[in-house]
Amino acid sequence: MKHVDYFKNFLENTVNLSKFRLDLLSQRVDTIYGLLKEDEHLGPLIKKKIPQGSWPQKTIISPQNGKAFDGDFMLQMAEQVDWALDLKKYGDAVYNVLHKKSPYKDMPHGRKCRCVYVNYANNAMHVDIVPFVIRADGFQWIINRDDNTWERTNTDGFTDWMKTKDKIAGSHLREVIRIMKFLRDHKNSFTGTKSILLTTLLGEQVEGWRKILDAGYYADLPTALVHIVSDLDKWLQANPTKPVIMDPSGSGTSFDHRWTQETYAYFRDRINAHAAEMKAAYNETDFDKSVKKWQELFGEDFKAPESSKSSGKYSTVGTGAGAAGAATVNLSGRAG
Repeated sequence: MKHVDYFKNFLENTVNLSKFRLDLLSQRVDTIYGLLKEDEHLGPLIKKKIPQGSWPQKTIISPQNGKAFDGDFMLQMAEQVDWALDLKKYGDAVYNVLHKKSPYKDMPHGRKCRCVYVNYANNAMHVDIVPFVIRADGFQWIINRDDNTWERTNTDGFTDWMKTKDKIAGSHLREVIRIMKFLRDHKNSFTGTKSILLTTLLGEQVEGWRKILDAGYYADLPTALVHIVSDLDKWLQANPTKPVIMDPSGSGTSFDHRWTQETYAYFRDRINAHAAEMKAAYNETDFDKSVKKWQELFGEDFKAPESSKSSGKYSTVGTGAGAAGAATVNLSGRAG
């Protein structure tokens, strides 16, 4: 059964990052950016900032207890010809400002391969600053500090791709991604799979032609979840060896370095198991048994909203002609 209102409650009160935290992230990014722009040496090199990753894509989720949530932003800098042989200088320039200015000099901060990071008190928030340059070819390039090389990227292109796929999926793709991130982070499933890979692989399964064959293919969140994860499972089972995953924005960049064959094989097995679990819960015609199967997957926080608990069992199954009954989906492929 679908339990649409259970899913809505689960997203709003367990999975999603709160508006307070989102606003705090935006405020802190603005403060960091303002500090960097005000620096007499670095400021003139900075052109603008662009939110990156799960933040602008609206796939950011509430973190596990005791762990930080991440917010990333791209920092456009003017290309410096005299840094061509030592590209680390872009990241170093950002790091040096934070390293000498309050309050960041007294906070955990440092440099990684492609970014400069700041950790906030009690490990509550983690911000990555990714320097990039628009070079003479008109493309965005970030710096691989470890290899001292340029890497092409297209931040706006990836976000636009996400918006297009989400529209096809009836605005449910982002919700599906957040739920799958919850399984990974809070239920310790397919650990080791980076968010960029999970987002890309789930998004690639969303196709407009599926709605031509079945207008209700992405009709609501549970239906979209079952279909997208099942379609991903079919694709994964057809690819036992780790495939090359390209950036869907068209940058020409491969995400191959993000995982190993071992990590891929584990992810493939876990998605196979989850696809079967989701279909079993979705197709279960007994209300209580269906809820229990969804809870076995997501935990006891998958429950009816408080306002509907006293309204009767079948008032919480969702809306629409088939809401109170079974929502059966027939899917081929391995069940796991």
